[in-house]
Amino acid sequence: MNELIIEAGRTEKNYWRDLWRYRELFYFLAWRDLLVRYKQTVVGVGWAFIKPFSTMLILTMIGKVAKLPSGGAPYPLFAFCAMLPWQFFSSALSESGSSLVANSNLISKVYFPRLIVPASTIITGFVDFLISSVFLVALMFWYHFMPPATVVLLPCFVLLAVAASFGAGLWIAALMVEYRDFRNIVPFIVQFGLYASPVILMTSRVPEPWRLIYGLNPMVGVIDGFRWCLLGGGNTLYWPGLMMSVLCTTFLLVTGIWYFRRTEKTFADVI
Repeated sequence: MNELIIEAGRTEKNYWRDLWRYRELFYFLAWRDLLVRYKQTVVGVGWAFIKPFSTMLILTMIGKVAKLPSGGAPYPLFAFCAMLPWQFFSSALSESGSSLVANSNLISKVYFPRLIVPASTIITGFVDFLISSVFLVALMFWYHFMPPATVVLLPCFVLLAVAASFGAGLWIAALMVEYRDFRNIVPFIVQFGLYASPVILMTSRVPEPWRLIYGLNPMVGVIDGFRWCLLGGGNTLYWPGLMMSVLCTTFLLVTGIWYFRRTEKTFADVI
């Protein structure tokens, strides 16, 4: 006869090791989300192109009418270089925020590190990001635009975008379990964040005294970094603002993990 022994605090001691032990569940959830996202759609993965492309067209029309500067690069490239990381951040924030509620049946019945659930949605958004990157390469070929040598630093800003998305997603996911109001708050955050980030305008257009405060938005450093790496020219980096974005992203990630772990033990009861 087999005996089941429950030792107080055992799962807590092995939590970070369990993240590796349950890696197959992580792969399964990420793969499932990818399949569900494009299931029974006519265009399929083409939506990964259509959403940022349509937004780029709108921003380009606004930029042309308002005669906004683009640092010497074609404005469609200028806009798409901003939409690429922003689309990833907004998608990851929305998907990871609702991930725990969407997987309530699994969470209430089976033990596994709950951190796996929002982390798997980040991977799903990252796949869309990679697919959209193909269009950016095609756009550069279309305009015969060669990226500067700083393009080798692009992975650093991709990593910064992932960290910002994951940190914010953990906060929203944990809060949404207890406060379902965040279902309505998240779309507002995403919409407001689009205008509070340098998607349409260059950060250099922000008055000097306000640029450091502007850098409190983690996506400011990410978007500026993408343009600096891919476009160069007048798309320079405001280094103090970048450092502020890095610090804010680090704070968001560390506190996000802390709050998620603090409230994780109540998820199965509340959800």
